[in-house]
Parts: sequence; structure tokens; C-alpha cells
Amino acid sequence: MAETGRKEYGVDPEDFGSARMDAAALLDAELGDVDWSVPPPGAVHFTIDAPSGKLAAMALGNPNDPCVLLVPGATGSKEDFSLMMPDLADAGYLALTYDLAGQYQSAGAGPENLVPPRKHYDYRLFVDDFLAVMETAPTPVHVVAYSFAGIVAQLAYVERPGTFRSLTLLGCPPEPGQGFRGVNRIGRFSTWVNGRAGAALLIWGIRSGRVVHVPPGRQRFVNYRFRFTRRASVRDIYTLMQNVPDLRQKLAEAPLPKFVAVGEHDLWPLQLHRLFAQAIRARIGVYRGGHSPCETSPHEFSRDLMVLYAKGEEA
Repeated sequence: MAETGRKEYGVDPEDFGSARMDAAALLDAELGDVDWSVPPPGAVHFTIDAPSGKLAAMALGNPNDPCVLLVPGATGSKEDFSLMMPDLADAGYLALTYDLAGQYQSAGAGPENLVPPRKHYDYRLFVDDFLAVMETAPTPVHVVAYSFAGIVAQLAYVERPGTFRSLTLLGCPPEPGQGFRGVNRIGRFSTWVNGRAGAALLIWGIRSGRVVHVPPGRQRFVNYRFRFTRRASVRDIYTLMQNVPDLRQKLAEAPLPKFVAVGEHDLWPLQLHRLFAQAIRARIGVYRGGHSPCETSPHEFSRDLMVLYAKGEEA
């Protein structure tokens, strides 16, 4: 690929990521131990009726402003974006986020509530919920989807491309098929682990701090929300991530701003994320830390989103 193309797809970190030392980078460097149970000042909590049940949601900003829909991943929650929401709202966006079905305060939402009822959480459930949430905001919307939710957002885009203003995939599995196969150290074993065992190992790793080391305040909140998250939802998501659909060509053809955001020590090797970004013709931003730039580099990540959105408006 020519050098011009390499820069276009974000291999050159000049515009995006943590290579810039500016006010946003200084704010991220000063982040201490955060109480994640405290919502951003002015944030509003409410529920959204979705096909799988009631989903807990949080919003900050003017409802008439363009919407940025922030979707957490498996075992996560809306609070994962708490440090980003004020930046986005201050920049003139409505920041909207919600808990996935079966997760934290959306634990009551599940396949038994569908018509007709189903036994398992599946891609159709998560996509239909995603679209229901999107319909509560003025469309098209900017979408930021984290890890597993990145797969859901891709599926939703293929169905409803006109409702997307941009698509950002944060720490998203970078390969189709067995999504865990490229994960550092444990990927080669994931093929032989079923959903129940995989979910148990995942939860144990997060609660014990073996998957990633986080400050004590973050760990307390993570452990607290596991009291509510349904194990069945984690089990089914683990199984779904062993069957990631290949939508790279459709995304490459998508005529909207695309961004791959990833921590330099993500679960998957950085090279796989770079190849994924090139395959879908997206920019890439690399941030200090691990799998959660929304937690560890929220101001830099928000800064880059606003640059992406401004460039999209200019185009």
C-alpha cells in the first residue's frame, strides 16, 4: 500500500492516539483513582424499552444536539464512559449510553422477554436492542462500540446504514471467526473452551485482576456490578465471540467516518488491529494502557472523536 494510503488509514499516529502531548493528554496523565459509582454531574438516568426488556441508560447533554451513542462491552456498563461524557457534552453532543441486556442494571432484560421467547442471548437480540436505543435519539448518530458491542454495531450498520453518522470500534475483536484466537497468551486454548467455562474464566480473571490490573476504586465497582450481571449473558456472549461474522468488505465500502481505537497493550496484538483498520478503510488511534482507553485515556479519546466528527462534517 502506498504511503498516502498508510497515513489515510491511521498508521501514522500524527492525528490520532496518545502521540500528542496536549491538554487532553495532561488530563489523562493526572487521572487518579476514580469512584465509578458516581455519575457525571448533570447526567440523567432512565430506562429504554427494548425487545429484550428494560435497558438502563444514562445521558448527558442537550437532547437536540447530535447524538454520540456509547455502547459498553461484555461484563461492562454505561459507567465505563463516565469520564468521556462531559467532554462530549461540552463539545455540543448528546452523550447517550446504556447497559447491554443481562448486564448490571439491565440484568432483567433477556431472551425470555422476546416474542416468542428464546433460550439464549444471540446477535439478533443485541442488534434489535441496539436499534431500539438508537431510535430514541435523533438520527443519524455517531456510534462508539466497545469490544463485543463492536460486533453488534457492525451488524446493525449493515442493516440500517442510514442511521449512522460515524462508526468507532473500541478494542473490537479484529478478526472474524473464532474471535479469541488472536488474544495474547490464551488465544490458542480458546477453541477448546465452551461458553460456560469461558465465561467462568473471564469473570474470574476480571474479578481477580488477572486480566488487567486496575486501581482499587475501579476494581470495587467492577466487583460490585458482577453481583447483578447474569452469568447466562456472559456465557452466551463468550459463545457468540467464538463466531464473529466477517463484515470487513461491507465496512470498507461504507461511506462514513470510521475509527478503530485501541490500547497499546490490548488483549489482541496491535498488529491485528492495524490490519483490521486497513481492511475496513478506517483511521486508527493507539492509546496508552490496555483494553479500556475509555477509562484510561478518556480525554484523548474524546478529543480524537471530536476531530473525527469535524472532519466528517467537512467532507
